[in-house]
Formats: sequence, C-alpha cells, structure tokens
Amino acid sequence: MADEDFEIDTDDLTRRMEGAMGALKTEFASLRTGRASATMLEPVMVEAYGQKTPINQVGTVNVPEPRMVTINVWDKSLVGAVEKAIMNSGLGINPQTNGTIVMLPIPELNEERRTELARVAAQYAEHARVSVRNIRRDGMDQIKKAKNDGMSEDDQKIWEGEVQDLTDSFIKAVDAALENKQAEIMQV
Repeated sequence: MADEDFEIDTDDLTRRMEGAMGALKTEFASLRTGRASATMLEPVMVEAYGQKTPINQVGTVNVPEPRMVTINVWDKSLVGAVEKAIMNSGLGINPQTNGTIVMLPIPELNEERRTELARVAAQYAEHARVSVRNIRRDGMDQIKKAKNDGMSEDDQKIWEGEVQDLTDSFIKAVDAALENKQAEIMQV
C-alpha cells in the first residue's frame, strides 16, 4: 500500500469552518448596537398568509437615518402582524405606524443593556469556536483512519499540523470578530 494514496480533504474542512464564521457574522448582525441597521431585522419572522415569513418579504426595509429603521409594508392588512412580530422579537424596539410605514426608532443603549449584549456576543463566539473545534476533530478522525489504513507517521504529523493551523486561524478570526463586535456594542 502506497502512502501517496491518502489525501485529507482540507478544502471541505475550510468550507465548513467558513460556514461557522458565516453563521457567527449573521448572529452578530442580529445583535443591536446603538446604530440602526436593516440586518437587525433578519431574524424577525412575520405571521403572513398563514406562515412565518421573513420581514423583508412583506415590505421594504430602509435605514433613513442612523437611529431609525423603516419598513414600508406592501400589504396594508399585514401592518399589525409586522408590528406584533417586532414587539415579540426581543429587540427591545417599539414600532410606530404611519399608514403602511412602520417606523422603528432605535433608542440609545444603556450600560446594562450594552453589557448584556456583549455577553450574548461572547456566547455566539463560543458556539462558533465549538463548531470549529468539532470540524477539527472530524479532520483529525480522518487522519487517524488514514493512519490505521497505512499512512506513514510523517504524513500523519504533516496533516495534523495542517488541520491544527487551519483551526488556529479560524479561532483567531472568531476572537477578532468578537473583539470588534464588543467594541461596537460598548461604543457610546
């Protein structure tokens, strides 16, 4: 059996780790900082036409000024459902309605709320780190299996080093993203 037969799919591991980073970025985007952003409404689902629908599929979401998000609801009968979905979303924003336009004034964050959001951001980052480490474990399991199937010890060490370097770079990226998000949250 030749050693050259063993290839560990680092592209697959990289893709999966990038997926964990993408999920983290999406979770971070949903965390409200002091500034208005259309992405903060992404997790909000509206009960429309008998099913849960993303808010951006029932109206146009705009950010006309730094502390205001507006939703121009296309179907007048859904204005109430949009308001209700926002109030039940846990964003801590009280919608104001003007015809079919739902306005969301973004209040200043108090120190307690900022600390709470920073803690939530840290939890999201920890979930991402755990995902990255699980993917690393999968890679290491592939290497162990290849070793049992006849991979040389030198090749095993090389592949393990590669998987570990990949893991370290993604963990660093998670930590950097967390640091930036927490700085953004704590910024007054």
